[in-house]
Amino acid sequence: MSDLPNTVSGILHVPDSEKLSAPFSAHRPRILLLYGSIRKVSYSRFLTQEAARLLEHFGAETRIFNPAGLPLPDDAPVDHPKVQELRELSLWSEGQVWTSPERHGAMTGVMKSQIDWIPLAMGAIRPTQGRTLAVMQVSGGSQSFNAVNQMRVLGRWMRMITIPNQSSVAKAYQEFDQNGRMQPSAYYDRVVDVMEELVKFTLLTRDISGYLTDRYSERKESSAALEQRVKLKSATE
Repeated sequence: MSDLPNTVSGILHVPDSEKLSAPFSAHRPRILLLYGSIRKVSYSRFLTQEAARLLEHFGAETRIFNPAGLPLPDDAPVDHPKVQELRELSLWSEGQVWTSPERHGAMTGVMKSQIDWIPLAMGAIRPTQGRTLAVMQVSGGSQSFNAVNQMRVLGRWMRMITIPNQSSVAKAYQEFDQNGRMQPSAYYDRVVDVMEELVKFTLLTRDISGYLTDRYSERKESSAALEQRVKLKSATE
């Protein structure tokens, strides 16, 4: 430790491969899907529903959150029924799918509002940390990646494990039939790839997410808080 004088030796852990080999859980991966439009004909919703069908085929259990009726962030108390529904689903999930239309070169306000209502922390619980994430977008025009790139930034901010693959469906109005089902195409094949990859990453990480997100700085902060409490207790005895 003489070469690392600025660290606390007792909490500077060497990564342990044994802790990355936890027994696999037997239950189906739990995946929450969010979409970013409340239009009657919503291609982001159609794409989300298609993704859910694929996830179910790959062995996952899915829940789709309907954003209709969700208030703007900070425009309602946190006990609002739609806010509570969203937060409970986030806690339930082991992985998530975020699908947004691209509007004005960005994700929609509907999409951002959902993410903003999921806090970084709820007491000692982090509602998204360590969960896997897949991002997708639909566009009315040529293919773009603005929305998925923004959602990747948010996923990192929410301390999620965002998988490498992603989907961007251009001219979405051409890719779905009158029943809202996605038609065969290279875009559809990419969605299959993304959902398959999400299930694999979720299976790989869900049982060790606590270890993967265990950080030196947070152990140091906890250690300092514990030390202070012990000092206070000793001083009053």
